[in-house]
This record gives sequence, C-alpha cells and structure tokens, in this order.
Amino acid sequence: MIFLQTIDPAQKTEEVAKQLASGNSEYLSELARKGVDLAIEGGKSILIAVVIFFVGKLLISFVNRMVDHMMQRRKIEPTIQTFLRSLLNVLMMILLGITVISALGVNTTSFAALLASAGVAVGMALSGNLQNLAGGIVILLFRPYKVGDYIEALGTGGVVNAIQIFHTIILTVDNKKVYLPNGAMSSGNITNFSSEETRRVDFTVGVEYGEDSERVRRVLLELFAAEERILQEPAPVVFLKELAASSVNFTARVWVRTPDYWDVFFEMSERIYCEFNKRGIGFPFQTITLKSK
Repeated sequence: MIFLQTIDPAQKTEEVAKQLASGNSEYLSELARKGVDLAIEGGKSILIAVVIFFVGKLLISFVNRMVDHMMQRRKIEPTIQTFLRSLLNVLMMILLGITVISALGVNTTSFAALLASAGVAVGMALSGNLQNLAGGIVILLFRPYKVGDYIEALGTGGVVNAIQIFHTIILTVDNKKVYLPNGAMSSGNITNFSSEETRRVDFTVGVEYGEDSERVRRVLLELFAAEERILQEPAPVVFLKELAASSVNFTARVWVRTPDYWDVFFEMSERIYCEFNKRGIGFPFQTITLKSK
C-alpha cells in the first residue's frame, strides 16, 4: 500500500499523476479514503466554528446587557458608558474571531506571526482609527462635552448622542445622525452650548424714526419682567444700538437658564411684535419712491 504522507509535496503531484494514468485501483481507493477523511474532518471543524460563532454572539450580547445593567445601577455617566460599551464590544468580537479561526484549524501562532509581519502596512492603514481611538480617550479625560450637550464642531451642530471609541455621534436638530471622528474632535474647535447653566439671549428690535426711545425701552423691560424664565440677575438691559438707513435699532439682552434659551427667544420675539402693535409702536419697512419725469 502506498502512503501519501511519506512523499514530499513536489513528488506527490508527480506520483498522483502517474498512479491516475496507470489506473492503480489500490492507490485510487486509498486516495478516495483520505479525501473522505479530510472532508469529514473539515466538516467537523466548520461545524464547530459555526457553533462557536453563534454561541459567542449570544455570550457577547449577554455580557453587553450585563455590563449595561451594572453601569446603570452604579450610575456611571452616559458619556463613559457609551465609550466603554463600544470598546468592550470591539474587544470581544476580536476574541471571538480568533477563537473561530483557531477552531477552523488555522495555527493561531502562525496567524499572529503573519499579522506581525504585516504590521507596518496594517498600522498605516489603521493610523486614522488609532488617532480616533486616542482622541476618544482624550475626550473622556478632558471632557469638552458629554452625552446630551448641544455642540458645534467640524461644521456640524447637534446634540451629542454617543461617544464611541472611534466616533462621536451627533443628532442634528432635524434628526440626522452624523458621525464625527474623535481624532479631529479632540484637536479641533468645539463650541459647547450646554456646558454653562445660563446663557444670554440677544434681541434686535427695529422701530421707526420718530418713536420715543424711552418708551420703547420701558415696554421691552416690562415684557422681560413679566416673563418668569428670564433671570433678573444679571438684570435685562436695553440700549439703542444703531441709527440705520430706515430704522432705529435697539438691542435687548437678557439671561436665561440654558434649557430655556430657544423657547424664550422665539416666544419673546412674538410677544414683542404683538405688544408693539398693540401700543402703536411702528416697525419700519423699506419704501421705494418713484419719481415721474
């Protein structure tokens, strides 16, 4: 009986060709048996790998739920929660991938050596993501913003929905989800509108020439005093800002709690308009005078 394992690879191909050409039934029988054995072993490995993959996915989901529950019970800040959740999920998926590869019969030592030899190329390809990972850590350490803050960065404004290991997820005011790289976020300009407890609301009100400036100022201050959400310390101020081409422009500045900013801005703008109309304070509008020849 001929045993294939005693023949080196270079000779094996030549030997197989000769035996097939000669019609050696014993050899062909042995070859078929070994092929069946290999198929069975390969099928077992594939089946085990598939089982490990699905069981691993279930375990990862279980661990994620358990970690979520633990962090919520310990009242860990949502900013840290989203980052840790993303990092843990990536690490577990990498571990699962290595386990599945090992179950398929691939030598993980050789696989690791292959990855090490390709480390330079992989490092260059992943340099952006590594910068984003480092940026995410910097964001967690220095806290320029947190989940729930309204920020403007990289030309995008919205509420921070999550801080993951590579990206910060922003929900815009029209409910679009934007992924911003943490590397750029950690080194770029960020405007955080939610970090302070109070914000100043500015109103610009234009009235016609000839209106009593003291009367305009008094009406505005009365409106501000009647609104509970407007803080009286610092006190509201109204001053004449500009004598424009067709209007006298007043600027009013009031302070509110940050969550009340937009509600006060829009509602007070409408109240000013209605109150001025009620008291006969005129708003200017452009006019064009046409002269006939």
